[in-house]
Amino acid sequence: MQTESLLTRTKKLLKAYDLHARKGLAQHFLVDGGVVKQILAAADLSPSDTVIEVGSGLGVLTKELVRGVGRVIAIELDHRLAGLLKEKMASSDNLAVINEDVLKTDPAQLLTPLGVSDYKVVANLPYYITGAVIRHFLEASLKPRLMVLMVQREVAKQITAKPGEMSLLSVSVQLYGAPKIAAKVPARAFYPAPDVDSAVLRIDVYPQPKVAVNNVDEFFRLVKAGFSANRKQLANSLANGLVLPKTEVLPFLEKAGIDPKRRAETLTIEEWVKLLNVYREQGGYDNH
Repeated sequence: MQTESLLTRTKKLLKAYDLHARKGLAQHFLVDGGVVKQILAAADLSPSDTVIEVGSGLGVLTKELVRGVGRVIAIELDHRLAGLLKEKMASSDNLAVINEDVLKTDPAQLLTPLGVSDYKVVANLPYYITGAVIRHFLEASLKPRLMVLMVQREVAKQITAKPGEMSLLSVSVQLYGAPKIAAKVPARAFYPAPDVDSAVLRIDVYPQPKVAVNNVDEFFRLVKAGFSANRKQLANSLANGLVLPKTEVLPFLEKAGIDPKRRAETLTIEEWVKLLNVYREQGGYDNH
């Protein structure tokens, strides 16, 4: 499968069905067969797998998925593309096409009636919902075992960052799984080409969060507070984010063994959990 031939076929298909990439949905169609192979390789697919594909588009990746796995559930928001996929792949009895907003679908409701509890997610995501979709699956009652996602390259770098360059996004992903960049993807791999390069991101999801967290909402409220004042010392950013005097913040940082002069991006997930536990011990979130 050559890039040029896939690009030509994509253009012909769009013309034949009077379709076009919708800017409002940030649609960019994958036209590089080599990248398709990289996605499939990163997903470690087997005939017994169940895959939820998000953003199936014209079905370039869908077609390969149905050949290699036991079941594919394709979720596509654009009703015209969903209709085209159903028409083109009507003979694939291991494919279900769902014309819905992925953020309004519950994986458990899709899979439990099928007797499935183990699944993978493969997605070519519109960049504006990347973070929301990742958290949607990682915080679902039925989490995937593996996620392979096409994301903006800079976002992939953020997600895979180490302490020293952490962000709210990297903490929110790395609590639940181990992310790594599986491949770099140039903008020309898409039609129309986006303004930025992309990356294939693989997230191996932990059976349980990396560190035990009693209250995930409180954990992320604290982390968000820590990142509320970019690049400032932790004592100042926490005081800002928690709307507390700095004099009240310093004691629980000290008790957690964290230097108040450090910055949020240097903390490990274990340190955030320790900080949360100390904060709660001292009455944090009782009145906030």
